[in-house]
Amino acid sequence: MRLLIMGPQGVGKGTQAELLAKHFDIPAISTGDIFRYNLKNSTPLGLEAKKFMNKGLLVPDELTNNIVKDRLAQEDVAKGWILDGYPRNAEQVEALDAILEELGTPLDAAVALTADRPVLMERMTKRAEIEARADDTPEAIAKRLDVYEHETAPILDIYRNRGKLVEVDGVGEIAEISATIISKL
Repeated sequence: MRLLIMGPQGVGKGTQAELLAKHFDIPAISTGDIFRYNLKNSTPLGLEAKKFMNKGLLVPDELTNNIVKDRLAQEDVAKGWILDGYPRNAEQVEALDAILEELGTPLDAAVALTADRPVLMERMTKRAEIEARADDTPEAIAKRLDVYEHETAPILDIYRNRGKLVEVDGVGEIAEISATIISKL
């Protein structure tokens, strides 16, 4: 099973990715984790990414695409994976399509978790308090949700048009949400 898990911050992607990974016995791959691994281990890709990050810049799509490609080519993902945090824009969708074609590993589905903005704001605010994250101010949270709406949400239509989109309400009991995803897959 090869899945994307998508949705705005605070919708529960990471939680559901971990539960689905256990259910299907495949790794959950967060692009943030991939970056951290490459940075920590000073891989050539990590060193390249660090040049941008040290300047406070976003890592360019091309480098992000290469880091994802490298991860999806590793042995532990041979029987499947769940990708969290990628693709984030239409250009990355095209890059992922090319990567999957080159690897001979087609995508099974894109799971999109949904929730209303006030619910997301409340969840993210609580998470910021629990984790003592100074960077998660209400303004910063709102900005990230705006970026998702403008850049990432539109790519859901690409997967919808391909018949690959599975939409699930991200509000409710965690186990029930997971069961709904599994039944729809």
